[in-house]
Amino acid sequence: MSHAIRAEGLVKRFGATTALAGVDLAVRTGTVFGLLGPNGAGKTTTVRVLATLLRPDAGTATVGGYDIHREAHQVRQTIGLTGQYASVDETLTGAENLLLIGRLLGMSRTDARARARQLLADFHLADAADRAAKTYSGGMRRRLDLAASLVGRPRLLFLDEPTTGLDPRSRTELWGIVRDLVDSGVTVLLTTQYLEEADQLADEVAVVDHGRVIAHGPPEELKARVGGQTLVVRPDDPADVPVLLAVLREVTGAEPQLAQQTATVAVNGGDILPAVVRRLDEAEVTVAELALRGASLDEVFLSLTGHRAEEPDDGQHDDRDDHRAGGTRGGDPEPQGSGPRGNQLEGTLA
Repeated sequence: MSHAIRAEGLVKRFGATTALAGVDLAVRTGTVFGLLGPNGAGKTTTVRVLATLLRPDAGTATVGGYDIHREAHQVRQTIGLTGQYASVDETLTGAENLLLIGRLLGMSRTDARARARQLLADFHLADAADRAAKTYSGGMRRRLDLAASLVGRPRLLFLDEPTTGLDPRSRTELWGIVRDLVDSGVTVLLTTQYLEEADQLADEVAVVDHGRVIAHGPPEELKARVGGQTLVVRPDDPADVPVLLAVLREVTGAEPQLAQQTATVAVNGGDILPAVVRRLDEAEVTVAELALRGASLDEVFLSLTGHRAEEPDDGQHDDRDDHRAGGTRGGDPEPQGSGPRGNQLEGTLA
């Protein structure tokens, strides 16, 4: 299978701070590639370099077969980008936002209107097409933002933490949209702090920390590296919790953790499960939940980095400090060129 993105030795510095310290990536065409890391790990900087919004200090990359240094214009025509913050015009309606982008991309008014109608229907926004975007819910704005990045029919889509701040239902809806895009042949590079999100969507992941890729591979392969399993048990009667904990200590030889009347304990080997069941039966403890699961991506990340993905590392470069090179700072709006409209406009007008 061909690769939509190849990057070798990407380095980016902001003054004395090194944001990228030699990033290598290979993203297969027609897949979802997850870039995982805490705030400041270098995820957003990587995306901006690959999208030609930042120039690396060292290293090379091709995106859609085009060199990011020599063929930046072609790269911008190939990609769509949805940044961390919605970049739609809140005073315009959903339809007007998409129509504007289509016209700026050089479409005729008829084609732009048809493309806007199609995307609004695809993203379940047709009923709100004539409402101002400022009246949209967070999930609706995010869907409109993603639709905006697709007006130009990009072959490759960068999604930079697209579900941050969304409620569970909106996140699930967005995941479905991403799956549909990949089924249609779009390649997706997804940055996220949500390990569950990568587990749900990504065909392959790269774990980034301190500006370096410290592990990569399919999610199941990474989880297999950590090894071990976790036994989860919740008694039917909360009064049985002390007996349950005693049984788990006796059978596993480890100290179980208790949260919301549910005990978890690390185990090695599937033969532990029947032994626990027998002892609980002898103790006349009935259970409402009993499960043996493998390592999660969160546990993989913790074992690789020593901290969880959602925890910022004190003193580490924060991607949001890229404002010194044209990025965003804190909660400021995305600058022109880093949202879907700015990105595609650069591709058309550069």
